[in-house]
Amino acid sequence: MSSTENTGDRTQQPATAPEEAVLEATPVDEGPLAATPDAAVPAAEAEQPAVTEQPAGGEPDDAEPPVVPAIGEGVEGTTSQAVTPEAGTPAAGSPAEAQVADPTTDAAPAPAAPSAGPADVPSIVPAVPTSDPTAWGRVDDDGTVYVRTATGERSVGSWQAGSPAEGLAHYGRRFDDLATEVALLEARLAAHTGNPGEIRTKAQELADAIPLAQAVGDLDSLSARARAMVSMADTAVAANRAEKAAQRAGQIARKEALAAEAEQIAAESTQWKAAGDRLKAIVEEWKTIKGIDRKTDEALWQRFAAARDAFGRRRGAHFAELDKQRGESRAAKQELIAEAERLSTSTEWGPTSAAMRSLMDRWKAVPRVGRDTDDDLWKKFRAAQDVFFAARTANDQARSSDELANQKAKEELLAEAEKLDPANKGNQNALRKIQERYDAIGHVPRGAMRELEDRMRTVEEKFRGAAESSRPRVQPENPLLTSMRAAVTKAEDQLAKAQAAGNAKRISEAEANLATRREWLAEAEKSAGRR
Repeated sequence: MSSTENTGDRTQQPATAPEEAVLEATPVDEGPLAATPDAAVPAAEAEQPAVTEQPAGGEPDDAEPPVVPAIGEGVEGTTSQAVTPEAGTPAAGSPAEAQVADPTTDAAPAPAAPSAGPADVPSIVPAVPTSDPTAWGRVDDDGTVYVRTATGERSVGSWQAGSPAEGLAHYGRRFDDLATEVALLEARLAAHTGNPGEIRTKAQELADAIPLAQAVGDLDSLSARARAMVSMADTAVAANRAEKAAQRAGQIARKEALAAEAEQIAAESTQWKAAGDRLKAIVEEWKTIKGIDRKTDEALWQRFAAARDAFGRRRGAHFAELDKQRGESRAAKQELIAEAERLSTSTEWGPTSAAMRSLMDRWKAVPRVGRDTDDDLWKKFRAAQDVFFAARTANDQARSSDELANQKAKEELLAEAEKLDPANKGNQNALRKIQERYDAIGHVPRGAMRELEDRMRTVEEKFRGAAESSRPRVQPENPLLTSMRAAVTKAEDQLAKAQAAGNAKRISEAEANLATRREWLAEAEKSAGRR
């Protein structure tokens, strides 16, 4: 094999024994131009694997495809001069030589599968069948290797390290490496992984290099496959751009919807707590939306930020106004408390009760200050009212006790009057004294008033009837007495209505009017009795 060409055989071969390597390294009697074995290939290059492993962390979208043996190395059709060990060439039998020449092997083994890569790179190298180099090339008697293409036969190198079959197998393995690289790109393109633009670039490089490759195989078909990938990659690039544009449009639409929602919240919402929480949630969702160009993203963010600021200003103004209203309400309620405390010691039960009810109506009309403050103010206001109403209740209870005592006294006088005999004229004077004592007694409970008056009137009518029956003629009743009795009855009805209404002022006035009418009636009846 020519020492000027790169064998490219990076597939690990079984090492040959040192004795065999020495025999293979023995030059033919061709003088200084005798070909050296493939041991002339640098060891570092010969030990390269056919396909590099992918990083454990995965390959980024723009990562290079797996490395395959270089193509087109060396000068086509030239033979190399022998390189002696003194010139730096590894000696016969070295590991580098053992990796190249193995007369027992006719074909290269299949390339090793790379380790599992990321989701965007095929985890298994596509199965590439081993080619038959004998169908596409030959080695002539002087060791020149030829390949047949559609344009004719061309030289791809020289083989001096073994038999012609071994030489064809060596250049066939080169072709298989190229086919593996093409298959890898096809797999990536079919799986829609990686960057379509970079795949296109690699495919174009292969399409340009394969026709000139120093390999033996169906180079025309392999080159056509690479050119087809260029066209397919163009379509994939366009599809990728359209997909990214659609994704970008979708992300823009999401942020536009969020911005519009924020603007609606800023303009309409009065649910301050819920709206504030929603704006915070929008910010978190906003952070998850990616893939928008900076200019559009900044414009949308400005919309959202402006809406959020507007909502904050409106909410601040609302609570400032609320604080102002609460201050005014607090002052108004404190004034009502002070007025209630002034009235709490009043003994004018009727007017003060009406004033307290008015204060309560004014209290209900004042807006709330706040739960805690409102409760404290209400307790003070209610305490002032309770002082007054407790005093009024005590007064009412005392008055009720007096009225019950008056009722009992009047009932005793009525019982005494009902025992008098109307036929005895002396009893008329006794009845008059009972009536005076009866009229001198104060108020009685409202419910008993009518019954007591009726009993007294019945006694009076009995005595009046007895007196009239003893007279020779019946005199009509004094019209003044009739009118005054009607006035008393009317005053009693007015008092009953005032008590039913609970109007203290009207009750007081009715009671005073009734007492006056009764006094007048009593005087009139006394005057009429003396006649």
